[in-house]
Amino acid sequence: MYLRNDQGFELASATAGFGRASAPTLTPSTRALLHDRATRIDWVPDLGARIGSLDWWRGLATCTALCAATWTLSPGMRPLVGAVPTPLAGAEWEETRAQGIAPLAQGATTGRRMAANDLVAPLAEVPERPSVDLSATLGDGDSFDRVLIRAGVARNDAEAAAALVAQSVDPTAIPAGTRIALTLGRRADRTVARPLEKLDFRARFDLALSLARGAGGLTVNRKPIAIDSTPLRIQGLVGSSLYRSARAAGVPAKAVESFIKAISTRLSIGRDVTASDSFDLIVQRERAATGETRIGDLLFAGIDQGRRKVQLVRFAPDAANVDDDASHGGWFDANGQTERRAVSGMPVIGRITSSFGLRTHPLLGFTRMHKGLDIGAPYGAPIHAMTDGRVAFAGRTGGYGNFVKLVHGGGLASGYGHMSRIAVSSGTRVRQGQVIGYIGSTGMSTGPHLHWEVWKNGGAINPRSVSFASVAQLSGAKLRAFKAKVAQLLAVRVGG
Repeated sequence: MYLRNDQGFELASATAGFGRASAPTLTPSTRALLHDRATRIDWVPDLGARIGSLDWWRGLATCTALCAATWTLSPGMRPLVGAVPTPLAGAEWEETRAQGIAPLAQGATTGRRMAANDLVAPLAEVPERPSVDLSATLGDGDSFDRVLIRAGVARNDAEAAAALVAQSVDPTAIPAGTRIALTLGRRADRTVARPLEKLDFRARFDLALSLARGAGGLTVNRKPIAIDSTPLRIQGLVGSSLYRSARAAGVPAKAVESFIKAISTRLSIGRDVTASDSFDLIVQRERAATGETRIGDLLFAGIDQGRRKVQLVRFAPDAANVDDDASHGGWFDANGQTERRAVSGMPVIGRITSSFGLRTHPLLGFTRMHKGLDIGAPYGAPIHAMTDGRVAFAGRTGGYGNFVKLVHGGGLASGYGHMSRIAVSSGTRVRQGQVIGYIGSTGMSTGPHLHWEVWKNGGAINPRSVSFASVAQLSGAKLRAFKAKVAQLLAVRVGG
């Protein structure tokens, strides 16, 4: 809307304000020119280059202006006023030091020192505690009464307690490391030991014993512990590693090692066992009502390959005639047959220095039959039995020096000579891999080695031509007992 007055002024209310001049209007080309010039100006040039040029002076002016603005707008550094406490001295210092926390090396004390007043009655003797609770640990090869005496129990009480314990369990059968909780009572004076008031310990996995003092002296209280002896059965896939898969399934390391050793007597773990095969094992397990669990030996080892199953059961058909670890028994398959293979090709780790056959004797100087193998090995190296057998002779004999002869059955026998020390005695039975002696140079010998002979029906044969794998087949009552054990083990549920 435009208005015209008498003087000829035009007022445009929408385009211009009253009392102010109109702003100059810039054309688009002018704005573009100014923007281009502004962008070309280097406001922060490098002050180390082109010193003295127009750009350099402009950069210096910019830097000076920025520094001046920073200095002007800075809040400044003013000191902070803090109150300093008055140093303590005299009695105040002593009281503060007694109640403060400081190292003992600096003379620190605790509590506030107070002088005794009339309410404090002096004592001629400090009273003892009415009872003392402590614990003792049974060491390896230690006796029960000696442990109690070392703990502070009077000798007569210790001997009486040991006699009571012996009525319930064999003291030598108590495992080392057993903790014994003791309570010692009040004594008449300081010159005598405290009397034994109470004693508690775990004598066996299934039995706890408690001794208490009554009117008639010490009495024993048996506390039987209920035990669940159900074996533990674990199954799983072999996968990339039989050992790692079994361990991941919860099998103890010792049981896995026994499992692999048992299976390796029938299969090659690296060649025959594949990732798709499944393993099955059963171990002894005892669970006490108090919550403890004890894992025992491996009882069953199995590998299921689909087309073939290997099932081995630990069984001791004649444990009374085997003296080593006979209680563990050997591994029989589900049909009651076992095969024991030699651990290595020779009874000692070494090299053959003289073969079987005719040779010139190194000491006698003439040619004669050498009826065995000479195996050179370091002095004192262990010599192992190649297979199960009975010691027919163990002692010194002629040029063989220290000599051991084993009878293996089936007309087979073996001899081991020139030992430095014999580790078995005549009449005992040995198992495959058992140490029977140690390398030496006794008898007619030029150095430490083993002379190894093998006889078949009384005649000497080449030891390298004999297979020391022994096969045993159960029959009769032993086979029936074995079948019953197999059925009992296979009835165990997985994870039960």
